[in-house]
Amino acid sequence: MRKHWSLFVTASRYALIGHARNRFAMLLVVLYIPIWIALAYVTIPERPAPFRLRATGQVLSPAGNHLTQITGALNAVTLIAGFMMFAATFTGGAFDRRLAMAGYPRFHLVLAKLSALTLVCAAIAAYATAVTGVAWSPRQPLMLVAALFCAAMTYGALGVVFGSVLGREVEGMFAILMISIIDVALQNPLSNSGSDSAVMRFLPSYGAVQASMSAAFSTTSVSQGLAIQLLWLTVAAFAGFLVFRRRTRNALPSERERCPTGPSRT
Repeated sequence: MRKHWSLFVTASRYALIGHARNRFAMLLVVLYIPIWIALAYVTIPERPAPFRLRATGQVLSPAGNHLTQITGALNAVTLIAGFMMFAATFTGGAFDRRLAMAGYPRFHLVLAKLSALTLVCAAIAAYATAVTGVAWSPRQPLMLVAALFCAAMTYGALGVVFGSVLGREVEGMFAILMISIIDVALQNPLSNSGSDSAVMRFLPSYGAVQASMSAAFSTTSVSQGLAIQLLWLTVAAFAGFLVFRRRTRNALPSERERCPTGPSRT
């Protein structure tokens, strides 16, 4: 048990160091989240923006700037989490493969990356909720943190997938950027009058959007939205594990492949 713990701690330390060295991502966390949320509050009109929340059937009428702050927070945390995990996977892929080929257990590497992702997503979700609560108080702040956390985790897992399968950094960054923008913008009632369409159920952050809207503007349970988002998270995490396992496989031929006819006789 002590050996497994030591392997996990070592891998986790390298994963966290890799995130800490991503200074641009740290800058995004510190500045992008509050600037985006503050601009939404200042520039969007305060008049009510009624819409029907599909998950609960409720008709909510929050202020337009409050509504945009929630969608802005979702967009910010998904972008940052996806970007950080993509960068860590893309730049650290060769190192992970060398570790795996040297005998380092892939399970410990994956668990360490998941632990680092969890810490990062929890921090940015809590930070985004705290910034949002400066001007007004969400009805269920802890549930809002949970919704933002699940959305960030989902995009973090997608970042691992993109970092493993895409060959150039610009491709992964563009993919994460466009998916997050389209995903959240289509579900914003201010920008899309059909935000309660059944098609929205297939978007990656649908459950988190439903849960965060309910948590911010009502006292209704957000369990349905969180359950949907956890399903998306499970699928994305499983896909990330598969591509990580494939990327860190041993590319050298096995002993049987090197000697297909068996050992030669002298």
